[in-house]
Amino acid sequence: MKTLVIVDVQNDFMPGGALAVPHGDEIVPVINAMLNRFDLVVATQDWHPPDHLSFASNHRGRQPFEEINLNGIQQILWPAHCVQNTLGAEFHPQLDLRPVEAIFRKGTNPHIDSYSGFFDNRRKKHTGLAGYLREKGAKELYFCGLAAEICVAYTLRDALELGFTAALIEDATRPLNAELFQQVKQELLGKGAKIASSHHCG
Repeated sequence: MKTLVIVDVQNDFMPGGALAVPHGDEIVPVINAMLNRFDLVVATQDWHPPDHLSFASNHRGRQPFEEINLNGIQQILWPAHCVQNTLGAEFHPQLDLRPVEAIFRKGTNPHIDSYSGFFDNRRKKHTGLAGYLREKGAKELYFCGLAAEICVAYTLRDALELGFTAALIEDATRPLNAELFQQVKQELLGKGAKIASSHHCG
């Protein structure tokens, strides 16, 4: 069963959003055009409480993109983004959600960030995505969304570790840091990921 996992295609990651990914909006029509080629489509959604400790604004004297030690792990401090029940947390208005069968929210614990759609960053809590995919019989996963080298890469990496086959649809994702993305892409390839195009998948 070919499954598309749409990662965090939300307003705050779009140009003009609180944590904008350059050209992030360009992936929306690419995703929409390939939705009907998959047997199953699911999505993840960053869903932070306003007091989330990954937000620089919740640390006095700290600025966005500084790094701190947060409960024993390194944490980049982000601009406040994808706060629950705000416009920024909503999916891009032009993203076709009709084929999406389930949405998995992440980053809900104020004390732990969650880049991956499968686990929080301490790997203490499952989102339920892995169990859902296994119950559906999904084995072959394709990933798209934002941002390429962060949430998309973390989700894809976990998929590989969980025993799924995983491919990154490169023209249906955009990075926050293009140089870092090239390094991350090589790492993912080394772990067994595939790189695909929206024209040759599904």
